[in-house]
Amino acid sequence: MSFSFFKPSRPKTPQEVVKAIRDSLIALDTKTVVEVKSLEKALEEVEKNFSSLRGMLSGDGEAEPNAADQAVQLALEFCKEDVISLVIHKLHILGWEARKDLLHCWSILLKQKVGETYCFVQYFEDHFELLDSLVVCYDNKEIALHCGSMLRECIKFPSLAKYILESACFELFFKFVELPNFDVASDAFSTFKDLLTKHDSVVSEFLTSHYSEFFDVYERLLTSSNYVTRRQSLKLLSDFLLETPNSHIMKKFILEVRYLKVIMTLLKDSSKNIQISAFHIFKIFVANPNKPQEVKIILARNHEKLLELLHNLSPGKGSEDDQFEEEKELIIEEIQKMSSLQNLKL
Repeated sequence: MSFSFFKPSRPKTPQEVVKAIRDSLIALDTKTVVEVKSLEKALEEVEKNFSSLRGMLSGDGEAEPNAADQAVQLALEFCKEDVISLVIHKLHILGWEARKDLLHCWSILLKQKVGETYCFVQYFEDHFELLDSLVVCYDNKEIALHCGSMLRECIKFPSLAKYILESACFELFFKFVELPNFDVASDAFSTFKDLLTKHDSVVSEFLTSHYSEFFDVYERLLTSSNYVTRRQSLKLLSDFLLETPNSHIMKKFILEVRYLKVIMTLLKDSSKNIQISAFHIFKIFVANPNKPQEVKIILARNHEKLLELLHNLSPGKGSEDDQFEEEKELIIEEIQKMSSLQNLKL
């Protein structure tokens, strides 16, 4: 005969888990949270509910996660009950453990789809302003890194990346990447980089439509007094300019004297790493067979200083050293050919 004093509790359904999360988040708004103890209790309830969500999606170390269709049901319920919006707007109140569990579940829920439709993505497409809310969270260092992680998961989807690129909040990244808090600035740059490199066709369309506005502001990063900003922005410039879908952007960029001058200044930077990165863009200006007269004259008038810089420029020992030296010699030869143009007028 078997004696059991405690019956195992019935596992919660996705609907129950999401409802519990929703109710506990809403409870943070009630008047009772004016009292510290009440707020602590409400936050503990939120933490418990997010832990249940994580257990349902990934298991809890003792029990295996439930079936995949429950993950889809969780995503559907999150959207149906507007829990995504609640989560984003309450993120600054949540405790560390709740945020950690949320981040773990976020990428899983974003991947859930019914047919060809990603539930979370569809929700964001109907509430694009929530992406703006995540972006401006970089101004709050307490939740900046959490929001950054959530944003980068969203940016994996072209329609969401496209919205951020074309929204007014995109320009905020030029401020965020230079914030005094190094961790926040670095995280913001990671998100900024993903926006400009994850989806070739989306980025190409954006740069084509917003060429002048974008590079006017990007120039500020390249000429920043902050070494990390200069180095990262220069490397990123190479990353997206040299992508095949952006070849027309690159061809336009290397026709402009103002950007040639910026790159020539970076060739003189005190950092060797920046000098090397600048060279890889500078060589495109020089090797361009269709250089405008203004570019030729600038190169000619500065040929002595440029040749001196290039002769002293070396990447150091490594497998790419030989290729670099070959490219450098070709660029030196091309600049020497143009030295006769230095007396021409612009």
